[in-house]
Amino acid sequence: MPFKALRVIETPSGTFERSVREMEIQDLPPGELLIKVHYSALNYKDALSATGNKGITKNYPHTPGIDAAGVIELSRNEKFAVNDEVIVTGYDLGMNTPGGFAQYIRVPSSWAVKRPTDFTFPECMTIGTAGFTAALALYKMELLGQTPSGGPVVVTGATGGVGSLALAILSKAGYETIAITGKTNAREYLLHLGATRVESREFVQDQSGKALLRPKWAGAIDTVGGNTLITLLKACRLNGTVVSTGMVESPKFEGTVFPFILNGINLAGVGSAETPDETRKLIWNKLAGEWNVKDKLGVIAKEVSLDELNTSYIDAILEAKIMGRIVVKI
Repeated sequence: MPFKALRVIETPSGTFERSVREMEIQDLPPGELLIKVHYSALNYKDALSATGNKGITKNYPHTPGIDAAGVIELSRNEKFAVNDEVIVTGYDLGMNTPGGFAQYIRVPSSWAVKRPTDFTFPECMTIGTAGFTAALALYKMELLGQTPSGGPVVVTGATGGVGSLALAILSKAGYETIAITGKTNAREYLLHLGATRVESREFVQDQSGKALLRPKWAGAIDTVGGNTLITLLKACRLNGTVVSTGMVESPKFEGTVFPFILNGINLAGVGSAETPDETRKLIWNKLAGEWNVKDKLGVIAKEVSLDELNTSYIDAILEAKIMGRIVVKI
């Protein structure tokens, strides 16, 4: 049976081309669940895969899309039945397994979570990997003792998917937040999501060469890495936690151990793709419960078609021109 998918091919000259074309169900890898995809979402990792980044996707042709939400059409696992509505985020979906930018995916049953009843498919994908990452970051921070009474939490890359949802979730959880952005037109958007303050990127770019700075915040969720991450650690209050979730500025870590051994700072990492099943369910329960930001999702999301995604938005996210989340109606 044919279906539409966004396919990326590697040409003989080593360049990469992408287009929406037909695939066959038999082209999909083995898996316990055959899912008809209704919605997906665009992540930075998807754009890297779609432009031929071999660090994300080793072999082409390939279909990106690390998020998917849809209905099961065939199940070989007793935990799921035909017509169950599910979401898939992370694991190998869209990396080296054909992903959610297609009308069908086939995956192991362990990758799927039943759709939280409080969220529609578009809302699930507005949250998606980005919101799950943000929520997992706060979950780790609180395991390490972070509390709203400790002081403000910095969110870098605040207009991106992870940043936007981190602001909304932190605000819902009662935290004061400092949103960092390079976009001069983003202030009202960030304040609406729950930012207490909005600052430019220079606010977290220390160039002094000092090992420690005067404390300015109690913790941070960082999406950019590089000197920004080092600055966040230097100026964090005693026993605070900084969570690293991205590296768009730089993957290099060029700091000292002084924040850790003198101020007791925790540096936590979030790699949401391989989150254990029980933790994954716990985080989604929090997102549907105490950290429910349903009232903010409409502002964060922009819905596009698969063709629009291909022609306009994949390149735009690489150029940092996207605000919020791009939800793809498949």
